[in-house]
Amino acid sequence: MLAQQNAVVELAPAAEELAAKFAAAGHELYLVGGSVRDALLGRPSNDLDFTTDARPEQILALLKPWADGIWDAGIAFGTVGITKHGSTMEITTFRADVYDRVSRNPEVRFGDTVEGDLVRRDFTVNAMAVKLPQKQFIDPHNGRQALVDGLLDTPATPEESFNDDPLRMLRAVRFVAQLGFTPAPRVLEALTEMAPQLQRITRERVQAELSKLLCGAYARRGIELLVDSGLAEFVLPELPGMKLEIDEHHQHKDVYQHSLVVLDQAMDLEEGEPDLVLRLAALLHDIGKPATRKHESGGGVSFHHHEVVGAKMTRKRLRDLKYSKEIIDDVSQLVYLHLRFHGYGKGEWTDSAVRRYVTDAGPLLSRLHKLVRADCTTRNRRKAALLQATYDDLEERIDRIAAAEDLARVRPDLDGNAIMELLGLPPGPQVGQAWKYLKELRLDRGPLSREDAEAELLAWAEREGLR
Repeated sequence: MLAQQNAVVELAPAAEELAAKFAAAGHELYLVGGSVRDALLGRPSNDLDFTTDARPEQILALLKPWADGIWDAGIAFGTVGITKHGSTMEITTFRADVYDRVSRNPEVRFGDTVEGDLVRRDFTVNAMAVKLPQKQFIDPHNGRQALVDGLLDTPATPEESFNDDPLRMLRAVRFVAQLGFTPAPRVLEALTEMAPQLQRITRERVQAELSKLLCGAYARRGIELLVDSGLAEFVLPELPGMKLEIDEHHQHKDVYQHSLVVLDQAMDLEEGEPDLVLRLAALLHDIGKPATRKHESGGGVSFHHHEVVGAKMTRKRLRDLKYSKEIIDDVSQLVYLHLRFHGYGKGEWTDSAVRRYVTDAGPLLSRLHKLVRADCTTRNRRKAALLQATYDDLEERIDRIAAAEDLARVRPDLDGNAIMELLGLPPGPQVGQAWKYLKELRLDRGPLSREDAEAELLAWAEREGLR
């Protein structure tokens, strides 16, 4: 529920001091942007944004003797950052920029009024200000009413706003995902018409917005807007590609809608903070289905090895979006492993198969549990209950074997030094081969005594001609 209007003027002590300093020096100062929006939503933050008529060099001269810490990396754009009493604050000179509309880099021009500054901001909910120290609320574009209505609109026309900076289109989707807003009709129209402009944005910036979108409380709504507007074609083109046509003869789930449900259900299983890796895996786990779809005789449809193809596609897409190697590896592995559980049947897996499941998942096991459970989207309650009960059984087996064998650290029963000593080998690839053999044996049979491990190794060495 939207906080009362006066909530916005409840300032941290550092902000009160900052306002007093600017007033004493004869400068205007306004709390602005997301800081005002979040305060009205009852989401106060220690990171505060201000705008002022003071020029950057005047801001620096005023704050250097007072701030606990100061940085001026953004001074070319009129921004000075400081810390004071545990609060982080950014102060930016009024802007009246002109954009070349080829890149997203503005020709920096400083303005003279807060109204001129606010009209250049991305959305009306970010175009509110509080004049300090008077605590006068300024809302020339009805941003507070937009918050009440949950409406995302732009101060100027959407075409002007998005032409100036196409990244604002992704920011629109992100606000939908974070705050549950609905885009105004003219904003939705502009998103659809101008989606190709997103190609002006670096992949790193696109990835940053996608990650924030996916970590939003309304991530599904954000993804739906991304696809419906056409923006997904320039971010994750595989998503609209999952909308497979279904005819009366070849029945199967709509892969796109199924993936959205899996995303929702994975989010419900999270513990604590949003899990970007889990959410990416949930959204992309069936990404390989369109490429592997095959119509079978009798009207059936198969997607053989879609997890293998999907893992490769996931790796390629996330690499294109400049995700870290760790995220790429983790999400791709989850996509690769998500289907393996379906071979478990009614518990037919051997202990060896359970060990391999755990070992292949490694530190991703908890996420894999959540992904597999989220992937159950059948409306047949009996079937859904059976699937969940079967996975309960698998988890219980994993816990039992883990307690007995320390599954989290499956290693051969002999280390490299013991292998070299027993076989009389120098360091080299043959030691690695022996180590790999012993690990496979450990997965198949569980822990061995030292005597049994040595006997198995000697027999292996004999077969390999190493003795």
